[in-house]
Amino acid sequence: MKSLSRRGVRILAAAGLAVPAVLAFTGPAQAAEVNPRCADSVQIGATAYVTAGGMTAASVKQYKGCGKNYAYTYVWQQYRDSHGSYQVCTSIVTGSTLRDLQCSSGKEVWSLGANTLSVCTRAMGGIADVAHKETEERC
Repeated sequence: MKSLSRRGVRILAAAGLAVPAVLAFTGPAQAAEVNPRCADSVQIGATAYVTAGGMTAASVKQYKGCGKNYAYTYVWQQYRDSHGSYQVCTSIVTGSTLRDLQCSSGKEVWSLGANTLSVCTRAMGGIADVAHKETEERC
């Protein structure tokens, strides 16, 4: 677990540095996300949108299923087209603690799943060292 500071971007950036940057450009977004760790998970709460440089850069969602909470962050095509390498990170947040932080150099990243169904949670995601956003809290 990591403590969440006022500058969540710095935490995401620090975590992202541990993952090698690789260019990964792919086709358009999927119609619906399928959690690779729990196909029966469902989105809870509204989607949050990360903005960077005046454009929507990513979407952040929180899911529940299989006894866990999951965070999901997807980097939009317009951001991928206009930027070289980047790190996308996502995490479940309880209070001021990051749980299950995951980063990738691809277009999307899922958290592994946090055993947090009994507490209030948010999903946080974003482009490391650029911008981040959190979903609404769900209890």
